[in-house]
Amino acid sequence: MVFECFSIQAPSAALDDALQHKIDNKTKPLGALGTLETLAYQLGRIQGTLHIDVSKPKMIVFAADHGVVAQGVSLFPQEVTPQMVMNFLHGGAAVSVFCAQHNVPLQVVDVGVNATLEDHPLLSKRKVALGSNDFSQEPAMTTQALSQAIQAGVSEVDTAINDGVNLLMFGEMGIGNTCVSSCMMSALMGIDPLESAGRGTGLDASGVSRKAQVIAASLQRAEAHTGQPVAQWNAQTLAEQVGGFEILALAGAMLQSAQRKTAFVVDGFICSVALLFAQKVAPNVSEYAIFAHQSNEKAHKLLLAHLNADPILSLDLRLGEGSGAILSYPLIQSAAVFLNTMASFESAGVSDGDNI
Repeated sequence: MVFECFSIQAPSAALDDALQHKIDNKTKPLGALGTLETLAYQLGRIQGTLHIDVSKPKMIVFAADHGVVAQGVSLFPQEVTPQMVMNFLHGGAAVSVFCAQHNVPLQVVDVGVNATLEDHPLLSKRKVALGSNDFSQEPAMTTQALSQAIQAGVSEVDTAINDGVNLLMFGEMGIGNTCVSSCMMSALMGIDPLESAGRGTGLDASGVSRKAQVIAASLQRAEAHTGQPVAQWNAQTLAEQVGGFEILALAGAMLQSAQRKTAFVVDGFICSVALLFAQKVAPNVSEYAIFAHQSNEKAHKLLLAHLNADPILSLDLRLGEGSGAILSYPLIQSAAVFLNTMASFESAGVSDGDNI
């Protein structure tokens, strides 16, 4: 099996009481810093410390193309994928400028872009194929291709953590990948494609309807091919039938981050679907996930509720790329700063509520 290498333990509870005590005894009313307190507590549990460190982050964007684009599910042509990858590398994309703003290194990983990309210091070449197959007509990929896509994510995370990275942020690029994500979400959650399909890069109502029809037909094709209803598929079958290379690389990256006890930031809808898939492989992976934002994609709210997630931001974003993840980074920094350096009632000589 492709996923046998993952055995993810939940973060230790050994410091739970000490972390909560430290948070509660800062010079503020109980709970007054809201989500920042939740973040500080989560990071302390993940890192196993009362003094958390997010000073060495890294953004990794996985890119690939999708054969299902041939079915007219995207407003933009497939040539945009390699064009945008080059935009990332040359510093012109949203995620590029936000990473530069916050001094966060950016790495772009070609997992399956349908083009030959020139060498670049910020580009990792881990191409599985020139895009996945059109899953409305045939399985999206072979077992070997699935394994390679997962390994791409694992290898990138290992490289980062071995280099001292202590917070990972993930993004994606691939024309058609909202369709792939919606299909995976329908398969994973057992919901109608009309609930999972959204506007993506700007489809109108008829375009969204077309996308939902393609998803429904693709799942029917895959059920006939496997001889099993979607509800009985394991993770490997689902990925091979309707997956996408960059989404599976994201899942592999998330699983390896959790396995190495490193927090990671989940961007928008597509990254959240990658986490949903990773959770099917190893349920404890979600304990290491920080949810950056709720996107404008209609199914994202439903998915976040399913994941019991409380995202940091809600900015009406629908860009992808990891843009929401990098925008959340200053607030994650603030969670660390308050836990590490804000005075306690005792150290500041301030009376707390118990003494009033």
